[in-house]
Amino acid sequence: MDASSTSEQQGTVFLSNKEEVYRIPALCYDQEKSVLLAFAEKRKTSNDASAEVLVMKTGTLIKDETTHEISVKWSMSRNVVEKVHLGGYRPMNPCPVYERTTKTLFLFFICVEGNVSEPWQRFWGINKARLCYITTRDAGETWSSVTDLTINFPQMKKWATFAVGPGHGIQTESGRLIVPAYAYGSRSPSCFCISCFFAVSRALCFYSDDNGMTWQSGNMLDDKSVECEMAEVLDGKGSWYIYCNARNERGYRVEAVSDNRGEDFLTLPSAGKLVETGGGCQGSVVSFPDQSGMAGSNQAPSWLLYSHPTSQSKRVDLGVYLNKSPLDPNAWSQPWIINEGPSGYSDLAYLDDGWFACLMERGEASEIEQIACQVFSYYQVSKFIRN
Repeated sequence: MDASSTSEQQGTVFLSNKEEVYRIPALCYDQEKSVLLAFAEKRKTSNDASAEVLVMKTGTLIKDETTHEISVKWSMSRNVVEKVHLGGYRPMNPCPVYERTTKTLFLFFICVEGNVSEPWQRFWGINKARLCYITTRDAGETWSSVTDLTINFPQMKKWATFAVGPGHGIQTESGRLIVPAYAYGSRSPSCFCISCFFAVSRALCFYSDDNGMTWQSGNMLDDKSVECEMAEVLDGKGSWYIYCNARNERGYRVEAVSDNRGEDFLTLPSAGKLVETGGGCQGSVVSFPDQSGMAGSNQAPSWLLYSHPTSQSKRVDLGVYLNKSPLDPNAWSQPWIINEGPSGYSDLAYLDDGWFACLMERGEASEIEQIACQVFSYYQVSKFIRN
């Protein structure tokens, strides 16, 4: 794929209607098979508690040899996890992560009992969510049965509730699988006003060092943080870090860095570059090799690309931001708007050779009208961002 192309392909992947609403996009690129795997929740309504099924489509990348433009041909939609098969638990928050040694895709998600809402769990401090995954080795043609990991994490009984992602997980250079997550801890026992009674959320991760056979959990961030994504970055001195970008309610995103592969995080001081939208919105982040051509291909320092609505008041105008010095919050560029108008959750994937795909919630009157995919190159990012 030629990163100098000005290719820009956007198309609907999941379309909502009166009977069903698609939300919560998650995207994974299978490098072995050169296909995209797009996941979403299918709901009866826009209400979180009405989720019924996790659905997926596979996208084949098609390169025009003349124009070097890239388009995506999507398969028919298929159900991969259904509430009816989970004893009445509804599947939510798809979070795929690919394990390269065994060529296995893990699709993590949570299962929530019946129609119990997150606010109810937070208020009463009673966790009704479970941690589950399924796997595939053939790009989603066939899937394993559901594995429930909840019993392996006794601390979940003390959480008000929790969730993974939503969006993708990562595998580090050393082989560690990392699934981003957030959990609501204990509520305040000394205050009974509504705002203080609700449990406080903090980001963390689940990780595996044995190709997904066993899983552990890292420590929570010190700062209040909600939905998050993580990326591994290599600095100019040859050191690896895990970068975390999390939803917040205080006007700006939470950024944190781990030097022990996600077990602990240090929150970075905000530079006010990445604005948060209203009460908050999920965002996505991916790392990719330095595109300056100055570094060697194997140990090129990492850059970051981040996607999120760019308004501080409402979910509109999805933008992508570039950071060539990932440990410095001041280094973020101004955004390039890739979707004007209503925009919600998104998930980025790096396709190699300077190409990206973004799966996003968008619409004309509302951001939940459809989930669409846009493919673009680093050439476009560098051309259209405002420094």
